[in-house]
Amino acid sequence: MNTIMRKSVLSVAGLAFAGGVFAGPIAAHAAAPVDAKPVAVAVQTTAPKPQGDQSHISLNDEQTANVKAIIAATKKAGLPERAAVISIATSLQESKLENLGHLGDANDHDSLGLFQQRPSSGWGTPEQITNPEYSTTAFLKGLRQVDGWQDMALTDAAQTVQVSAYPDAYAQWEQQATDLVGQHWNS
Repeated sequence: MNTIMRKSVLSVAGLAFAGGVFAGPIAAHAAAPVDAKPVAVAVQTTAPKPQGDQSHISLNDEQTANVKAIIAATKKAGLPERAAVISIATSLQESKLENLGHLGDANDHDSLGLFQQRPSSGWGTPEQITNPEYSTTAFLKGLRQVDGWQDMALTDAAQTVQVSAYPDAYAQWEQQATDLVGQHWNS
């Protein structure tokens, strides 16, 4: 909620409270009983604004299938869209949403799959890590262990799970990840 809207809501709430404190006891005795029901108040929330400059890549069919696999695993884990956004942004940074096998001399240690997880670090076997559902579930398991991940900046949540040498790099993919989740979450 922006500052002006927040101040407006707080001002109205303050006036309503003050009116109730001062006029409430007097009005309560004079008014007839009312069969009142609680009123639901809708509060508009917005996704956090992406941090820093944003990157974007065009996706091929395999990358789009991997987006859908990440979303499906997130839903299966019972986690909200924000978890899928963090997962997809992480995979965009780590592998550009490509399920990478061993890259020979270009490999970063023994990193594999969408999230560049390492068998030697306990993420699973090479076969497991290169399975999009398994690797996403493993990432989400790590994310769930991060206290307050839902309210953290995306890059902080992703870095806490991934422990990357480039901790701020995840932020550049937040807008594209948000757009992809918006496009595929209900499809």
